[in-house]
Amino acid sequence: MREHIIDVINQIERDYDIKILFACESGSRVWGFPSKDSDYDVRFIYIHHPNWYLSIDQKRDVIEIPARDSISIPIDPLLDLSGWELTKALRLFRKSNPPLLEWLRSHIIYYQSYSTIDKMKDLDKKIFSPLSCLYHYLNMAKGNFRDYLQGNEVRIKKYFYVLRPVLAAKWIEKYDSIPPIEFQELVEDLLPPGELKDTIFTLLQRKIAGEELTLERRIDIINEYLNNEIEHLEAYTKGLKIEIPDPTNELDQLFRDTIKEVWGES
Repeated sequence: MREHIIDVINQIERDYDIKILFACESGSRVWGFPSKDSDYDVRFIYIHHPNWYLSIDQKRDVIEIPARDSISIPIDPLLDLSGWELTKALRLFRKSNPPLLEWLRSHIIYYQSYSTIDKMKDLDKKIFSPLSCLYHYLNMAKGNFRDYLQGNEVRIKKYFYVLRPVLAAKWIEKYDSIPPIEFQELVEDLLPPGELKDTIFTLLQRKIAGEELTLERRIDIINEYLNNEIEHLEAYTKGLKIEIPDPTNELDQLFRDTIKEVWGES
């Protein structure tokens, strides 16, 4: 699949006349709990030619394949690609966008060129907003908990889509830093030995082993933990007041430097 992904990335560059700066795996494969039929969720950042930016009209700043866009070669049905144009990515970076911060920490990198991504990684601790990230993870956890885990029988694999954002938020509370991307690292660090931790790891082993984990009886010990932690994190987040220095000037310069580095134009 990796070779196919590289071929698709190269074709996107040709078909859309862009340069891709970075492409990585996102989602369950990089979080550490893929299913046997999990998609490959490839996320990338790209830049246009300078003239694309010299326009009075705002243009579309995402590429989504195959959801909304296409390329001139066939792609594997398990492959899902989504890319952000660089200025869009930098605006979201300025807001400490958690999905983007996770991309930068992905351990499955398919492609990287030029110096832009390394410079962003050097800046991410400076732009990190605990409040912004806490709200993102908390809202994700609340929505998934409400939608997936309220019945007597639930889709057991959905527990991971509530546990991970809850644990990511707890990491921010504990360390005031960007949380690690891998689920197992969060569990090991944040949960004490005992029944809850053992139950979560058993569930994780089943999912990694390829069990379908469809409808089963609700796991009350996990539900109780999630309900309590969501309530705690809501109260904790409401009490935070943190101001982050505006990094706009640095990000503007990073964009200008990238234009020069990629296209050799001033």
